[in-house]
Amino acid sequence: MSPVRAVLPLPRALPGVSSSLMSEEHPKPPKYGRIVLKISGEALKETGSADSVSPQIVRRVADSIAAVRKLGVEVAVVVGGGNIWRGLAASHRGMNRATADYMGMLATVINGMALQSALEDLGHSTRVQTAIQMNNVAEPFIVRRAIRHLENGHIVIFVAGTGNPFFSTDTTAALRANEIGAEIIFKATKVDGIYDSDPKKNPSAVRFDHLSYTDALSRRLEVMDSTAFSLCMDNAMPIIVFDMSDPGNILRAVRGEPVGTLVSDGEAS
Repeated sequence: MSPVRAVLPLPRALPGVSSSLMSEEHPKPPKYGRIVLKISGEALKETGSADSVSPQIVRRVADSIAAVRKLGVEVAVVVGGGNIWRGLAASHRGMNRATADYMGMLATVINGMALQSALEDLGHSTRVQTAIQMNNVAEPFIVRRAIRHLENGHIVIFVAGTGNPFFSTDTTAALRANEIGAEIIFKATKVDGIYDSDPKKNPSAVRFDHLSYTDALSRRLEVMDSTAFSLCMDNAMPIIVFDMSDPGNILRAVRGEPVGTLVSDGEAS
């Protein structure tokens, strides 16, 4: 794991933040200086709601990100679009795969804009960078500009995937994390880590605290899609899979507290 960077102070105060997360005292310093947070699009939708994006859920996610940023951690976010459109599923129903995937990329832009709005309501400066140029909505992805934004204290939201069909937003998270020199990927899910079998189907499923890349492959555990996982493994990029429904989990994970499942180099402990 790469050494921890010096943690940057916030560029300005955070007016109007009502979240209890933001008002806590945080005596324990963060373990990581620069992170990529991967959020699925489904996480932004209220279960059973007709709305694709829930403002209340987006606000809770923004609160969690704001709490991490308050520690001085440089935060980049990759957001999916599955709450609005799933390209792979549409291709299975007869749509051209490339077209379906481009539609999914546009869905991630909608989610990214919603998250940007919520974060700026909390007083945070954000930048949305898109892999597909749309100048009226977001700036184009340029790796050096993204790094400079992070160094200046902005939260950077990466949207439109990699800009190419046939790649998932998991792959985007792995790619962007390596490009910007992040220390770790936090993958927010609806389960509290990685299990040896589906915990919804098997009540006796065992959750792992730590897995090596080799163990994850040999056990055929679905940490990320194969392209994303290969990028992480080849570049020794650690991944923590955790449950985002608990708003304090991301903060605890950034501090190095045991949350979810860590996938990294070396033998599982």
